[in-house]
Amino acid sequence: MKYIVILGDGMADEPIDMLGGKTPLAYAKTPMMDELASKSEIALVHTIPEGMKPGSDTANLAVMGYNPRKYYSGRSPLEALSIGVDMKPTDIALRTNIVTLTEEDVPFEQRTIIDHSSGEISTEDAAVLMEAVKKEFENDTYHFYVGTSYRHLLIWDKGEVIELAQPHDHLGEVIASYMPSDPVLRDMMIRSYDILNNHPINVERAAKGLHKANCLWFWGAGTRPALSSFEEKTGKSGVMISAVDLLKGIAVGAGMDVIEVEGATGSLHTNYEGKAMAAVNALLDGKDFAYIHVEAPDEMGHQGNVKHKVQSIEYLDSRVIRIVVDEMNKAGEDFRLLVMPDHPTPIRCRTHTSDSIPYMLYDSTKPQNHAGMLYNEAMAKSTGKLIEHGYELMDRLLEA
Repeated sequence: MKYIVILGDGMADEPIDMLGGKTPLAYAKTPMMDELASKSEIALVHTIPEGMKPGSDTANLAVMGYNPRKYYSGRSPLEALSIGVDMKPTDIALRTNIVTLTEEDVPFEQRTIIDHSSGEISTEDAAVLMEAVKKEFENDTYHFYVGTSYRHLLIWDKGEVIELAQPHDHLGEVIASYMPSDPVLRDMMIRSYDILNNHPINVERAAKGLHKANCLWFWGAGTRPALSSFEEKTGKSGVMISAVDLLKGIAVGAGMDVIEVEGATGSLHTNYEGKAMAAVNALLDGKDFAYIHVEAPDEMGHQGNVKHKVQSIEYLDSRVIRIVVDEMNKAGEDFRLLVMPDHPTPIRCRTHTSDSIPYMLYDSTKPQNHAGMLYNEAMAKSTGKLIEHGYELMDRLLEA
């Protein structure tokens, strides 16, 4: 038996008027998910523990079978693992986004954040900007590391875990209330704007009508993580396929193999087919478990782009789920497939919420008979079934 998770990050949502009162998941044309739904277990699961912030870090840990209350030490330390940073016990890791702030002639603190991803800037362009930042700020205490796209890392030697605002929670807001209280981080944030706003790359981006990547934003502070081995915990060898450093970091911490897919960007236009085939090939080559993470629905939710969120779900259906199912059937492999988001990212608020999410669990050896069942939030709720602790869902997937 092979085991597969296909996760559409932030895919769950709320009913939207312009979609006729449907959610993007219910509105999207998803013939493959529709076909599986009539043969699958569909229900709700709660992935965010009470009192913890809703995010892809805590939620994906739960989906992977790790209790976030036990294993979560911050988002950035997981990302540090993915880029090979060997954190000391005294190190603090901080996510370092390059964001877009407005440019009006006002004091820095009165500027507004308009894009947490700087128009989904390429890793190549971001690396050049981060080099300019490193030249100005790096020393024995503060070390910067390039990640993917707008997502980068700061290691603070002998630092402290401090409360920092998530940039995607405050889009369209004045930043004054969300700047770091720590004076050094605050100073670096302010000075980064002066370094980046008129950098040649940003001048070129503005000329093309793209958002400038003109300011650092620190968040997600945490200490070195200590995950137990996924294979020792479950008896299954596994691979992770994702464009996002966070997911790669969870996999590294769990002792799983990370498969890099050319053209995987974490955006709407990513190599969906490459991700699907990477998982299939790993499974057919002897791995027991594959986790395919697709970031696009979450990014479209943060952008508030209804059309593109629907499109990202349709791409997930036709360019990932269909390929995986068809290839596994063609190979004659028995498999259990879990399709789900990690958390909602509603268009209404453009950030994560802690609401329960729908999952669909399909077993190729034991297809169920639920004629008329579809995979969406309302249908999952109508079943009356809820798994209260998200980390218990992995055991359900791995049942023989």
